[in-house]
Amino acid sequence: MTNAITYRTRWADMDPNGHMRHSAYADYAADQRLVLLAEWGYDIKEFARLRLGPILFREETTFLKEIHIGEEIRVDSRLRSVNDDGTRWSITHTIYKADGRVAATVAVDGAWLDLDKRKLTTPPAELSTAFRELPLYEAPVK
Repeated sequence: MTNAITYRTRWADMDPNGHMRHSAYADYAADQRLVLLAEWGYDIKEFARLRLGPILFREETTFLKEIHIGEEIRVDSRLRSVNDDGTRWSITHTIYKADGRVAATVAVDGAWLDLDKRKLTTPPAELSTAFRELPLYEAPVK
């Protein structure tokens, strides 16, 4: 399981101030979630077959250190919570600079959407189990 992925930032990720734009942090977190889901057997084709999709209710980014063009970053996913039937979950993505310092955290709260009924639904048991196997998030000590 790929709990963390290393990326190299791109020119398209930058803002006029010369550092990574705010929405790029969310993009890297979303990409890392999709890689995890695919590794668990839930790629875009499988979600289409199941008529199921992940949705977010909340996404909150805390910015701590600047990231610049061409920097290597690592995005890590940790479980904050998942309810008993797996319908709702919370993950914190920590984005690290190459030297190990935390650059940002992206906290998301999500659920599963039945794409036909357009209502929340219960995921397959295997998907719910996979979420429970994510390492647990521990807030850094300040």
